[in-house]
Amino acid sequence: MHNTSTLTKARLFICLFSTFILATGLLFSNPAAYAENTVAREPILVTGHSNPDTDSTASAIALSHLLNQLGKSAVPMTQGPLNPETKYVLERFSVPAPELVGNVANRNIAIVDFTDTPQAPAGFDKANLVFIADHHKLGNVTSSSPLEAWILPYGSTATVLYQVYTYYGIPVPKDIAGIMLGAILSDTVIFRSATATDKDLESANALAKIAGVDDIAALGMKLFAIKSDISQKGSMELLQRDYKEFNMNGQKIGIAQLEMTDSTPALKRKAGFLSAMKDMKEKTHSQSVLFMLTDIMQGNTTLLVVSDNPQLIENAFSKKIVNDEMKLPGVMSRKKQLIPDLEKAFRK
Repeated sequence: MHNTSTLTKARLFICLFSTFILATGLLFSNPAAYAENTVAREPILVTGHSNPDTDSTASAIALSHLLNQLGKSAVPMTQGPLNPETKYVLERFSVPAPELVGNVANRNIAIVDFTDTPQAPAGFDKANLVFIADHHKLGNVTSSSPLEAWILPYGSTATVLYQVYTYYGIPVPKDIAGIMLGAILSDTVIFRSATATDKDLESANALAKIAGVDDIAALGMKLFAIKSDISQKGSMELLQRDYKEFNMNGQKIGIAQLEMTDSTPALKRKAGFLSAMKDMKEKTHSQSVLFMLTDIMQGNTTLLVVSDNPQLIENAFSKKIVNDEMKLPGVMSRKKQLIPDLEKAFRK
C-alpha cells in the first residue's frame, strides 16, 4: 500500500506539471492568445496629451479613481513635467503628481483630453485602447476592439468626467473634486472662453461644494496669476508649455497657447518667441508653428506665425500677417475659434 503523503505529493506534481504544459503550449502554439491574456491582466494606464496641462492631468487622476471604483485596476500617468499652474492645483488639494508614462506598446491604455495621435505617448499604435474621455473634436485614434468613449462638447474634460461619475453613481472624493474644479476653471478661462457651457458652470459649482471651495472666482484668478508669471521662464519653455501638434490634410501644424491676465510682458518678448518657433518648426519638420498670446481680460489673441505658407494662414482668418503677427480680437479658444478655420483652409 502506498503512503498517503506520497500519493498527495505525486498528484500535486502532476497537477502543476499539467498546468505548466498547458501554459507553455498556449505560448508556443498561439503566442498572440497568450499575449492577449497577459495584457488583459495588466492595469490600465491613464494619460493625457503630450505637454500636459491642468485638465489633462486632473482628468487622468479622476478617471483612474473612477475605473478603480468600477473594479478595473488603473494608474494615472503623465507625458511630461507639470506646469506651475498644475503643480499648484495638485498641491492645493494634496493630490500626488502622476508618474511619467513610458512606451505603452502592448499595454492597456485610457486617454483623456485628446484623440489626435500626434499627442499620444510612444508605442500608442501598439497599445490596447480601452477608454476615451475628451471634449475636443474627434481625432484620428482607432482601437482594435470595442471601447468606452465619452466625447462631449464641454469646456473641459473634467466636466465630461463629472458626468461619467454621475452616470455610474460614484461619489467624487474631496481632493479629486478640487483638482477637477481647477481643471474646469483653467480650461474655460473662468467661464470666459467661447468653449464654456452651462454644464461647466453647473459641474464646477457641484465640485466646489464637495471640495469645500467657497470662492470659485478667487481660485480661478489665482490660477491665472500663476500662469501669467513668465518672468523666469525661457522662450522655448513657454512655447512648449501648451503646445499641440495636428495633422491638417497631411501637413504637420504646431499650435501653442499662452493665456495671461495681461499679454503685454509676452508681447515684449516677441523676438525670442519667434526664434523658438523657428527652432521648433525645424526640429519637428512642421509646415507651420503658431503661438497664441491670449489676453483673458481683454478677450483677444495676438497670433505669432512662422509658416511655409503664410498666405494660407491669412486665408483661414481673412486677416493679414504684419511683422509675423496677426491680431484676432474676440479669439480665446484654440479648439473652437482657431483649429476649425485652419482645417477648413488646409482642405481647400
